[in-house]
Amino acid sequence: MSRKEEKRKQREKMIEENGLIYLDGVSKVYSAGAPALNGVTLHINRGEFVFIVGDSGSGKSTLIKLLLRELVPSAGKVWVMGHDVARLPHRKIPKFRRNLGIVFQDFRLLKDRNVYENVAFAQRIIEVPPKEIRRNVPSILATVGLAGKYKAKPRQLSGGEQQRVALARALVNNPAILLADEPTGNLDPKNSWEIMNLLEEINEAGTTVVVVTHNREIVNDMRKRVITMKKGVIVSDEEEGEYIDED
Repeated sequence: MSRKEEKRKQREKMIEENGLIYLDGVSKVYSAGAPALNGVTLHINRGEFVFIVGDSGSGKSTLIKLLLRELVPSAGKVWVMGHDVARLPHRKIPKFRRNLGIVFQDFRLLKDRNVYENVAFAQRIIEVPPKEIRRNVPSILATVGLAGKYKAKPRQLSGGEQQRVALARALVNNPAILLADEPTGNLDPKNSWEIMNLLEEINEAGTTVVVVTHNREIVNDMRKRVITMKKGVIVSDEEEGEYIDED
């Protein structure tokens, strides 16, 4: 067996034993103050739908940044898709992130480009052939209910529609994991539920979905796995859980 094949099998074993996302005793300390994360151990398996909740300062954003390899842990290990993210060379980080989709509260669309170009941009970054882009972009826009809006600029869209574009952009490269950081934070209740229903459909199609949110109603109604954080530690991890207030 070649060394490359051996490493591949080791990654597959890591995922099988510990989950698609695996944090082992992870702490993150910034230059001053208490640790943002303090000894966190967490497993998220392939195909799960997980909510991460907690007050501001609980460590949720730091956790997402570690998974994206925007940060590295001060202690412990972060494994994503079998990769020890702290040991990834900088030149390999872009390729690693191709398997991660990310949706933010503030959409982060390119305001000078239309819907089609916003989504196609994600494909051009990884040098997908133009023929495939012309096939993939209309398909994912149809999936998120925007087939007729491909020529529109972001300013011509509602907040809900803009978040659908952001979701299409996150999904067009067929990521193994979708990270959604407050995806309904700027939306009204109707649009919030439409986005969450889309996320659930995406999860049912096989994508692992991790959602950071403060939306108590959505968390309580959807009854997914709920991880509650407080001051850098996990205080609750419940299947079919609810939003818990921790005093």
